[in-house]
Amino acid sequence: MPAFAARAALPLSPATLLVPGPDDGAHERWSARLAAFLSRGATAAAMAVARVERKVLGGPDGVTAANRFSALVEPDGRTSLVLSGGAAQARLVGDPRARFDAAGWLPVCAAEGLAVVAGRVPLPAASGGGVVRVAVWGAGSPAATALCGLGMMGLHAVPVTGLAPLQAEAALMEGSVDVVLLHGPDVPARLSALDAQPWFTLDAAGARDAALPDVPCMSELASGPTVLRAAVQAAAAAARLHAALVLPALTPAERVASWRAAVARWSEEEARVAAAAGMRVLTGAEAAPLLSAALAPPTEAALAYRDWLQQRFNWRAS
Repeated sequence: MPAFAARAALPLSPATLLVPGPDDGAHERWSARLAAFLSRGATAAAMAVARVERKVLGGPDGVTAANRFSALVEPDGRTSLVLSGGAAQARLVGDPRARFDAAGWLPVCAAEGLAVVAGRVPLPAASGGGVVRVAVWGAGSPAATALCGLGMMGLHAVPVTGLAPLQAEAALMEGSVDVVLLHGPDVPARLSALDAQPWFTLDAAGARDAALPDVPCMSELASGPTVLRAAVQAAAAAARLHAALVLPALTPAERVASWRAAVARWSEEEARVAAAAGMRVLTGAEAAPLLSAALAPPTEAALAYRDWLQQRFNWRAS
C-alpha cells in the first residue's frame, strides 16, 4: 500500500482549542460556537481532524492559557489558542505572570470590539481646569490606557482604583466617577444603558471606528511624545481584541491554510452574532494587523508605557 494511502487509513485524532476560563465565560462561549462549526463532518474532514475539542484553562485574562500554549504546544496544527486581549495587555505592561513568547504566532481569525472612553457629560475642554475621575481596576488594566490618553489631552485625570468593569459602570451611574472605559461585547448597548457620552475611541491604527464615525479617536485629540502615543495604540489594540484564534509558530503552511479556510466559512455565520454584540470578525490576514499591534509593539513603546505606569501607579514590571 502506498505511504499516503496508509496515512489516509489511520483514524483521525481530535484538534484542541486552549480557551481562557471560566466555564460559560465570554471566551468559552465564543470558542464553543467555533468548535461546534469546525467539528461538523465535512469541515473536520477537510481539516484532517476527527473533531475539535476545547480545554478551558485559568481565568478570563487568558494568561494561563497563553502560558500553557507557549510552553507545551508542538507546531503540528492540532492545537490552537483562543488568545484574549487581557493576555496581550499583561504582556505589554510586563506582568510577571505573562511568561509566554508570542513570536511567530499565526492568526486564524479574531473578534474585534469597540473600546470607548465615555463620561457622564460631554468631553470637557483641556483648559477647564477641573479634575476628571477615571475608573481603573489597576495599573495593568486597559482602563489605565484611558487615563494616559486623557493626560495626553491636557486634562487633569486622576484614577479611582479597584473598580472592576461592572463596578466602574455602576460608579459612573452613581456619580462617584466621571469617566469609564467600555470595551468587549455589547459596548453600544452598554453606552445606551448608562446614558453615557462617548468621548473618544481607543484606536490602534489612527482612524475613527466605522461603528462610531462621529466619535473622534484618541489619535486625533492626544499630543505628547510619539513613543508614548505608540504605546497607547498598542494598549488600545489589546483592549479592542476580544479573542483571536492563533496557531503556533512554524505550523506547516498547509495546516494554517486548512484552518483559515474552515474559519472563513464559520465567519459568515458568526458575523451576525458579532454584529449584534457590537463586534466584527476578522479572518486570516485581516486579523494580523490587530494581533501584531497588540502582541508586538515596538520595544521602546512598551518600555515607555511601563515607565508611565511606574510613575503614575508605582507599577513594577517584570
